[in-house]
Amino acid sequence: MSAVFGLHRGDGPLVVSVPHSGTEIPDAIAARLSEAGRAMPDTDWFVDRLYGFTRDLGATMITANLSRYVIDLNRDPSGASLYPGQTTTGLVPTETFDGRPLYAEGGEPDEAEIEARRGQYFDPYHRALSEELARVRAEHGYALLYDAHSIASQVPRLFEGELPVLNLGTNGGETCAPEIERAAVKAMLNQEEYEAVLNQRFKGGWITRSFGRPHTNIHAMQMELAQRAYMNEAATRYDEGRADKLIPVLKTIIESALAAAERLHWEVTA
Repeated sequence: MSAVFGLHRGDGPLVVSVPHSGTEIPDAIAARLSEAGRAMPDTDWFVDRLYGFTRDLGATMITANLSRYVIDLNRDPSGASLYPGQTTTGLVPTETFDGRPLYAEGGEPDEAEIEARRGQYFDPYHRALSEELARVRAEHGYALLYDAHSIASQVPRLFEGELPVLNLGTNGGETCAPEIERAAVKAMLNQEEYEAVLNQRFKGGWITRSFGRPHTNIHAMQMELAQRAYMNEAATRYDEGRADKLIPVLKTIIESALAAAERLHWEVTA
């Protein structure tokens, strides 16, 4: 098995986190998975590929290699739910988004294994992300963290109907400055191709909430994409044509947020 994550270090103020596109599962875990678990249906398929353009923006990108079924890097490590009262999955999931068991009977991890996975897989990713954000802030005076996700367009157990394509989350405005949020939302709403919403079903997970500290000049937002916008969901295949239409929209949103972050930084330091 390769390293827990891959890291591309850029020279700009943007840090892109891709915690759910990994597909590697250690053999000892894979041997205990159910058929549904081995299929990994809840993977954020091809998100690392989709956001490859951010390297041209000078972005630092950290990408998980492991499946979210090994460890979910975007959950509260204490086990507390990020969406109280709503259906969700935990730090080490035991069921798919649609409720199917991930493990063969008797194969579920116990508390000791969950804690071991946290130390082996969760902590290194978050430590690296923290270090990169600190480096970027030291170099630029601020950092913008963009946590990149996707999900099947329809998951009835999690949300009603078909999910909008663009789902931006800032935990109700707590994880980034309002000027940055407004710039990103304006860019989302100025395009007419995709339905866009702010802080609805997906408000930002643990990564956005734990690292987004505007008062320390680290601003964070999460983008959850409906997968129909860039892939063939039925065939689990990347669709170049769809992706090529979506990428300029994503680029405009990110560039608008970056421009607002830079303006805010210079206004504060002037």
